[in-house]
Amino acid sequence: MSATRIDLRLNSEAKDLIQQAAELRNQTVTQFAVSALTEAAEMVVAEYERRALSDRDRDLFLKLLENPPAPNAKLRRAAASHRKNVVG
Repeated sequence: MSATRIDLRLNSEAKDLIQQAAELRNQTVTQFAVSALTEAAEMVVAEYERRALSDRDRDLFLKLLENPPAPNAKLRRAAASHRKNVVG
């Protein structure tokens, strides 16, 4: 993976705080910034990737949980294979 660069301008208080946090984690400022930004980015992306179900979809989902359809042939074969290979 090739490295790219991000330049940031900070006030001295923010820089000092970041430096202190990096030292507490025994990291360089760059390592700390990359890990903190990556962690924050992953949280934001995960939040936006969550799907909210419509009322219709929620009702269908709950109905299927309460009254699941009978397993088809492919699911029965998969369950048998699982029992044979994992359960023993």
